[in-house]
Amino acid sequence: MASIIPGYEYDIFISYRQKDNKGDEWVTEFVDALKTELESTFKEDISVYFDINPHDGLLETHDVDASLKEKLKCLIFIPIISRTYCDPNCFAWQNEFCVFNKLVKEDQFGRDIRLAGGNVASRILPVKINDLDPEDKTLLENELGGVLRSVEFIYRSAGVNRPLRAHEDHPQDNLNKTYYRDQINKVANAVKEIITAVKKYDWQDEEVSAEVIKAKPQSLKKLKAKIIIGSSLVLALIVLGYFFIPKLFQSSEHVAKSIAVLPFKLLSDQPDKQYLADGMMDAITLHLSKIRDLRVVSRTTVEQYRNTTKTVPQIGKELGVEYLLEGSFQEDGGIVRLIVQLIKASEEDHVWADQYDRNWKEVFTVQSEVAHAIANELHAIITPEEKLIINTKPTSDMTAYDFYLRGKDYYNRSFSEEDQRYAIQMFEKALEIDSSFALAWVGLATSSRILFTFNYDRSEKNLSMIKKYLDKALSLVPDLKEVKIEEAGYYNECKHDYLKSLQILETLKTEYPNDDVIYFWIGLGYVKIGEIRKSLDYYNHAISLNPAPWKYWWNAAIAFGILRDYTNSEKYCLQAINVNPSNLSLYGQLFNVYILHGQIQKARKFLKNNEKSFDSKALKLCQAQLELISRNYKEAIEITQSISEDLINANSPLFPLNVGFIYRAMHNNAMAVKHFETERNFLLEKISESGDDSRLYGSLGIAYAGLGMKEEALKAGKKALDILNFDIDILNGFQSEMNMVRILVMVEEYDEAMIRLNKIIKIHGFVSVEILKLDPFWDPLRNNEKFNEIISNPEYQVIIKDD
Repeated sequence: MASIIPGYEYDIFISYRQKDNKGDEWVTEFVDALKTELESTFKEDISVYFDINPHDGLLETHDVDASLKEKLKCLIFIPIISRTYCDPNCFAWQNEFCVFNKLVKEDQFGRDIRLAGGNVASRILPVKINDLDPEDKTLLENELGGVLRSVEFIYRSAGVNRPLRAHEDHPQDNLNKTYYRDQINKVANAVKEIITAVKKYDWQDEEVSAEVIKAKPQSLKKLKAKIIIGSSLVLALIVLGYFFIPKLFQSSEHVAKSIAVLPFKLLSDQPDKQYLADGMMDAITLHLSKIRDLRVVSRTTVEQYRNTTKTVPQIGKELGVEYLLEGSFQEDGGIVRLIVQLIKASEEDHVWADQYDRNWKEVFTVQSEVAHAIANELHAIITPEEKLIINTKPTSDMTAYDFYLRGKDYYNRSFSEEDQRYAIQMFEKALEIDSSFALAWVGLATSSRILFTFNYDRSEKNLSMIKKYLDKALSLVPDLKEVKIEEAGYYNECKHDYLKSLQILETLKTEYPNDDVIYFWIGLGYVKIGEIRKSLDYYNHAISLNPAPWKYWWNAAIAFGILRDYTNSEKYCLQAINVNPSNLSLYGQLFNVYILHGQIQKARKFLKNNEKSFDSKALKLCQAQLELISRNYKEAIEITQSISEDLINANSPLFPLNVGFIYRAMHNNAMAVKHFETERNFLLEKISESGDDSRLYGSLGIAYAGLGMKEEALKAGKKALDILNFDIDILNGFQSEMNMVRILVMVEEYDEAMIRLNKIIKIHGFVSVEILKLDPFWDPLRNNEKFNEIISNPEYQVIIKDD
C-alpha cells in the first residue's frame, strides 16, 4: 500500500535490530498496537513498513539493495532505540537510520516540519525502549544534530532498565509513571501532527525557520489605538527599538570562557510543562551570569535556536561562544530528570555530560550543581560571594516557585498587555504564598513597568506600585543583579532620571565586565541625554562582547543617524537586517535613512525590491510618503485612504500621514477639516481611556491646529512636552518637540517654530534639510527668512548620493 502523499513508498518505516524482537517479540507487538491506534486516529489508511526478518550485523562493505532504498522513501521514520541500536556496525543504524537522516534533509519537505501550532517536529520519531549509555546517546545525538527527543517505552525501577510491556504486572512501580497504551497514543498523535503538516506544506509557502505569527482578531477601535501608539508603524518604532526580542548575527569572533545555554527540550510529550524546562534553563543561565569570569549569552539572544536545524558549530559561530549547553528536562509526579551536556562548539566535542534524577524539591540544588560543574569544566574562577549567590535558594516553597515560573513564561512570550497582566497574576500568587520571594517582586515590577512603558497603563497608581514592588525587592536583596537592573530600568523609563539610571549601570559594569546587556543599556542611557558618541562606544563594546542581538546594531544605527552620519547608519541597519531579516521595522529604518539622506530614487528602489519584507500597512505608509514628497497628491491620498480604516495618524516625526495633511497641502481646507475632526474625536476618547501619552497629546494638538483651534492646540502640544521633553530625552522627546513645531507652524507662530526647529535639527539628525526641502508641509515657510537660513546652513547639509 502506497503513502497518502504521492511520491512516497510508505507513510511510516519501522527500523529496529532483530535481537530486540526476540523472545517476547516486543517490536512486533508495538507495530501491531500502533497500526490499531492509527486506524482510530486517521480517516485514511496509513501504510507501515515493518520487515519481520530484517538484516542485521552487516558490515560497512555490504550494499543496501534497491528495494530497501525505495522503502526508505517514507514520510516518517520510527527507529526503535535500544541499548544495541546505536552501533555503527549495525545494519539498521548504518543503512536505515543514517541513510534516511541524509535523504530526508534533501527531499521536498525537509527533515523538520512546522506544525499547525507553530512548533517544529522531526520526521524522525524515535521510540526509546532503554535508557542509553552515555557514548550511545552521544552517537545518536551527533547524528541527529541535537538533543534526543523521543517517546519512551521504558520500565524503570531500582536496578531495572527494560522495555515497557503492554500488560505490566506492577505498573505502579514504574518510576517513569508511563503506561503502554498512553505511549502508543502519543506516537499515533505525533504521526498525525506530522502528516497533517506535510499535507498542508504545499500551500503554506514558507520555510521551517520562518517565524509565523497569527494575529488575534481585533476591533477597528483597537487597531486604530495600537497604530496611534505606534506598535505597527515603521517610522515611529525608531524610538522603541530596544524593546524587541533579539535574533542572531554571524560572527567568527570567539571569547574565552564564553557559553550559551540553549533552550531546554522536554523529555516527555507534555507541552504544558515546557515552562518548567524554560525555568530550569533560565535559572542555570542566571547562575552562570553571576560568575564574573564567564561571558554568558542572555536567554533572549538564544531563543531563536529553540527549534533550529543548525549544527552546533554554526550556532557557536553565530553566537561567538566557545561552549554550548544543551539540556533535556522532565517533571512527573514530583520526580525531576535533567540531562545536560556541555559541547565545545567549534570542534563539536562533548566535553561533559550528566543526568540528574531528583525530587522536585531538590531542583534548586540541581541548578547550583550544574552551574558549578560547568564553571569547573571552563576553568572559571568563582569567588566566595558568587558561590553564596549561586547556592542561595530563591524561595522555600515549591508551589510559589511554580507560580513564579508560570509568570516568567508569560512575561517572556511577548510585550502584549494580555501576557503581561497574566504574568502579574502569577507573580502575585507566588507572593501570596511566600512574601519574601524577591524574584517574584522583581517580576511584578518588570511587568508593571512594561504596562507603563507601552502605554497600557500610565496611571499614577501603576507608577506608584512599580516603585513599591521595586523597593520591596531592594529591601530583600539590595545587591542582586536582577534587582539592580530593574532599578535602572525604572529610573530610565518611568522617571526619566537617566543620570540615576546610568549611575546604577556604571556600577554594575565594574562588577560584571563581560555582560553585554549592561553595556547596551548604558549606551541607551547616554543617547537619551545627548552624549551620542559616548553611547556609540558602549553600543560597539556590547557588539564586541556579543554580536548576536539585532537591537545592538539597530540602536547604533539610530545613534549614527542622530549624528547625521547616514553612511554608517545605513551600514549598521544592513547588519541588523542581516541578523534578523524577518523584523519588519528594520526595513522601515533603512528606508528612513535613504529619505533623510535625500536618496529618493534609492528609497523607491529599495521599497520595490523588498516589498515582501514590509508589513502591508507599513509598506503603504512608505509608499504614501514617497508620493507625498514627490507631490503626487492623488496617489498619496489613494494609498493612505486604503488603510484609513485602520489608521488615523502615523504620528511620525518625519511625515504625520493623516489624509488631512495631504488635503491641506492641496489647499482643500474643507476636506482637511473633516479628517482632522475625525482624528480629534478619536484622540479625546483614547486619552480618556489610557491616560498620559505624549504621542496622543501631540497628535491631538495637530488635530486642533488643523481645525483652527489655536489655544487648544498649543495646550495639547505643551502637555506632550510635559510628559516627554526633548531637553531631557532627545531620543523619545524628539517626537513631542517635532509635533510642537508642526502645531506652531499650523497656527502661524513662525518665529517660535523656527527657534524650536533650529534646536532640533542642530542636535538631532532625524530631521534633515532634505526633508524640509521636500515635504510640502513646509511650503508656507518657503519665503520665511529664518527657515531659509536653516535649510541653507552648511552645518546641516547632506551630501546627496541619489542613484
